[in-house]
Amino acid sequence: MKKFLALLLALAMMLALVACGGTGDTGTDAEGTADDTATTDTETTDDAAQTEETGDTAGATGTAFKIGGIGPLTGANATYGNAAMNGAQIAVDEINALGGDIQFEFQVEDDVGEAETSVNAYHALTDWGMQALIGPVTTTPSIAVAAEAYADRVLALTPSASSTDVTAGRDNMFQICFTDPNQGLASADYIAANMPDSTIGILYRNDDAYSQGIRDSFVAEAGEKGLTIAGEWTFTEDTQTDFSVQLAAAQAAGVDLLFLPIYYTPASVVLNQANSMGYAPTFFGVDGMDGILTLEGFDTSLAEGVMLLTPFSATDEAAADFVATYEANYGETPNQFAADGYDAVYALYAAIQQAGVTADMSAADICEALIPAMTEITVDGLTGTLSWSANGEVSKEPAAYVIQNGEYVAA
Repeated sequence: MKKFLALLLALAMMLALVACGGTGDTGTDAEGTADDTATTDTETTDDAAQTEETGDTAGATGTAFKIGGIGPLTGANATYGNAAMNGAQIAVDEINALGGDIQFEFQVEDDVGEAETSVNAYHALTDWGMQALIGPVTTTPSIAVAAEAYADRVLALTPSASSTDVTAGRDNMFQICFTDPNQGLASADYIAANMPDSTIGILYRNDDAYSQGIRDSFVAEAGEKGLTIAGEWTFTEDTQTDFSVQLAAAQAAGVDLLFLPIYYTPASVVLNQANSMGYAPTFFGVDGMDGILTLEGFDTSLAEGVMLLTPFSATDEAAADFVATYEANYGETPNQFAADGYDAVYALYAAIQQAGVTADMSAADICEALIPAMTEITVDGLTGTLSWSANGEVSKEPAAYVIQNGEYVAA
């Protein structure tokens, strides 16, 4: 009898082990399919937490490319960073839903728009096992991270950093947004063709590579086109809360078109203060102006008639599906930076297809294969038809829009 009871006890213990998943073969990915690899209970919990945090749709099975994202998710430039990373996430979700051999895990880090924080974010992602980078989003952090990624041989696509300093001398860095020189040149060309008799003033931030770079190319092209620049005024990061002196000087100089190669946050202050003093020139911005219509607390009626160059408008019929998904997921209308993030992921996807790389390769090997592939692909994106030169610069055309009734309308 004792032997029989011992046998029953042993059998019960074996059944309990099987019921608890002792084989390690019961993990599932985000699509609910059986995992190919054995995981401990702790590893499964960690992976699930990571998926919930980042919105991944591919499980951490080792068969997905680990893609990092860096941008300002908090701070003054959070509108840009969140938009770019949200747009990238939509593209990741779409690609993973295809169920093909190319799957992505996407982990995002906040850099608050600061270079040092961005470098720290980059190292956190490399510790995670990042194999390619979408980001950073703004110019100064991108320049800092580009040096790190170049040394490590990690391919990076910045959605919206537009300074040529980001890619200069770095064959692994590619831009999705058109460059500062192109924005300045295109703005001057548009004004020369459509408003040639304007008396132009320029207000730019002289401690920001983005603003300074666009200003420089604008001035050079304006001179070539014979445009009249009545004056230029500057500000810094520390002085971007009061533009009364600059606006008064522009008004006194008879400026009827004020060129603003600046971001939307200081631009909102400019529009508020100009309205308060009864000064109403044509305000002409560039892609950094995008986001002003969703700025919390800003009276969007003050942006009526503002002109800007941007490669994307949420009112374009071709973007309808993306806009609907973005609005459903995030509760707001996407801006150009969201479209840039989306296009960045699809550019990476196309390059991976072109190069034939696989997720079990090292980041460095993937980088070396993707560098030539980037110059061989063409992507029909939300922001235009994109192709790349060997220096990392994108080829696509900006379009001029005017804000009417809270929307971008083709100018």
